[in-house]
Amino acid sequence: MIELKNIIKSYVNGPNRFRVLKDITLSVPKGDFKCIMGTSGAGKSTFLNILGCLDRPDSGEYYIDKKYVYGVDEEGLAFIRRDLIGFIFQSFNLIPTYTAIENVALPLIYKGIPYKERRLKAVGLLNKVGLSHRLTHYPNEMSGGEKQRVAIARSLVNDPKLILADEPTGALDSNTSAEVISLLQKINDEGTTILLITHDPKMPKHTKSSIKLVAGQLIEKGT
Repeated sequence: MIELKNIIKSYVNGPNRFRVLKDITLSVPKGDFKCIMGTSGAGKSTFLNILGCLDRPDSGEYYIDKKYVYGVDEEGLAFIRRDLIGFIFQSFNLIPTYTAIENVALPLIYKGIPYKERRLKAVGLLNKVGLSHRLTHYPNEMSGGEKQRVAIARSLVNDPKLILADEPTGALDSNTSAEVISLLQKINDEGTTILLITHDPKMPKHTKSSIKLVAGQLIEKGT
């Protein structure tokens, strides 16, 4: 599903050059649910940007679903993000003036999907994540767990091959976190590959495999 080969990423600050990712090589098979662990400053955000096609490395190769990511221009990267990747964020990233249905259906607008079809799919996904009673509610009318369920439904609306979850339980209490993880496990059981980025040392026990990112290097693997 995912192949990264010798990924290097640096940032320049005045006369200094800082290498953030150091020769990253990683293979993630289709259907995996992998936890990528790392403390603050380990390079998680940079790695997430690379995985999500939001940034390009200095060198290396990246394949998603056998597509060579860096063989396309910026418009091509936008299509890859739209068609192959779903994003879940710690801060939910919902539009406050949109209802749950409108937030979930938003990505379909960019694909030119008609209104009725967008709404029907959004309603179906909100039902799937247990929010049939919140369809027309706004984010400020929902709990943190409900907002994250809306975000999960939105991440699924384009039928992605890969979901990138960035600290998806970081803003939630323990009980709500368990509910969100259970929902992600069910989505993974249906065949969607998930990469979960976190600093929580307890998270690997909820996923199929794990890997540790330390100072820009992958140094430990486990199942």
